[in-house]
This record gives sequence, C-alpha cells and structure tokens, in this order.
Amino acid sequence: MSKKFYVIWKGAQTGIFTTWPEVQKHTAGRSDAQYMGFESKSEAEQAFASTYTKALMKRSLSKNSATATAPVSNRKVASKTAGKSTSAKAATISPNGPSDIEIYCDGACSPNPGKSGTGLAVYEQGKVTSLYYGLHLANGTNNTAELNGLLSAFQLAQHFIDKNSEQSISILSDSRYSIDAITKWAKGWQAKGWTRGKGEEIKNLALIQQCYALYKTMHTKIAIRHVKGHANIEGNELADRMAVLARQQQQKSMIRYSEAINIKAILAMDSG
Repeated sequence: MSKKFYVIWKGAQTGIFTTWPEVQKHTAGRSDAQYMGFESKSEAEQAFASTYTKALMKRSLSKNSATATAPVSNRKVASKTAGKSTSAKAATISPNGPSDIEIYCDGACSPNPGKSGTGLAVYEQGKVTSLYYGLHLANGTNNTAELNGLLSAFQLAQHFIDKNSEQSISILSDSRYSIDAITKWAKGWQAKGWTRGKGEEIKNLALIQQCYALYKTMHTKIAIRHVKGHANIEGNELADRMAVLARQQQQKSMIRYSEAINIKAILAMDSG
C-alpha cells in the first residue's frame, strides 16, 4: 500500500504533507533535503516530533515494523523487453536486463572543477517516461555532480517504493566513484568517525553522508548498476544530455524536462 503521509524535516517548507507533488515542490533541487513517507498520520507525527536521523535509524533497524516498508520478496524482473530506440544511432536499452523501474543518473562538469549539472532519465517497463535536470553548481566537480545524481535517483526511487514495494528498481550510473563511495567505502568511513585511514579528510563528505543514510533505508529494495559512459546506452546518454542542459541553463533546482521526449532530438543536443 502506498504511503499517504510525508514528513519534511528540511526543505522550502517543513511539516506533514499528504501528496508526493507537495514533497517535490518543497524539496526539489535541495541537496540537504530531509523527508520520508509513512503509512499513518500518527507515525508521521511521531517522526516529525523527532529527527530525520532517528527516523532513518528506526527504519533501518526495524525493517519489519509498521514504520518500515514491508520486506520485498523475490521480485519478478519485467518480462517485456524494451523496444528499439528511436535514435538514429539505435542506442542500446537496459544492457544489464530490464527492471520495472530504471533510473539513469549522470553528472557533467566543464571545466573540472567548474560549472556542473546533473541529469536523470526514468524508464518504466522499458520505456522512458520522464527526464530531470538541475542542481547546477558554479564551482562543482564531476564527482559532486555524479553524487548529486545518485542522491536524486535515491530520492526518486523512494517515491516508486512508496507507490509499490514489489517493483524491481535499478539505479544506473557511469560513475564508479559515486557507486563505490556509497556501496563500499561509506560503511568503513562511518566506522572510523567519517575519516579515511589515519584521519584523512573525505572529499564531498556531506553529500556522501546524505546518500549513504538514504541508501541504507532502501538497499534491499534496489539494485545499483554501473554502466559504461558514452557507450551508446540510451538511458545514460539521455541523462548526460540533461546534465549538460542543467549546466548550460544554470538550473539550480532539479526540475522535470517539460518538452516532449523526442529521443532523437535530445540525443542530438550537446553531450558532456
């Protein structure tokens, strides 16, 4: 059952909300946003009276409690194969096998460090249904743009989990750094007080901490896949074009691409 109550601890507005569009409105484009969905108003009220960190810990440690999404059984992978791309290059779709929901994320930065942006491409049942772009930073890096992409993908994945926890969800990125930082290194860094060996500083720590906190609440419900960048994989290429668009337009908030999704035309846009 979809969660109907959302708590926003940090955003343009805070409080308890009952629709996902409200949550998007108050949190879009904020890398520091803190929010979570709940099945009942009383659970939401209790969580809002506490802190985001405590709510994350409670959900992570009590997966089978009423405040957590029900455990996912062996979910079926979507049986329908994706259709041919309308791109003139006939880009490959779902190179690792299709999931019900696939969220491609990518970052672009020029020069590095320099102006950066982030893009997402969302596929449902093998068909691209929405594109997002934003999170422009005047002095970003490739790594911050990629981490922002992973964070945005996690936030979007949570929305799909809340709607239907039985869907198979994959998040696809061409950044080994961002994937490894969250799925491999963060656990050890946290155990060392968020430092590397010998107390060395961790770059992009705030972003990594936020990504990891959210990842821990959903890691059993998603798959994270690495895809090769600029290898004619349609979802990755679309996310790349959106990241470049965010950089070019200096779009700070993460917004939905409002024009018709003409894959051939989008792929002809500037690439990163």
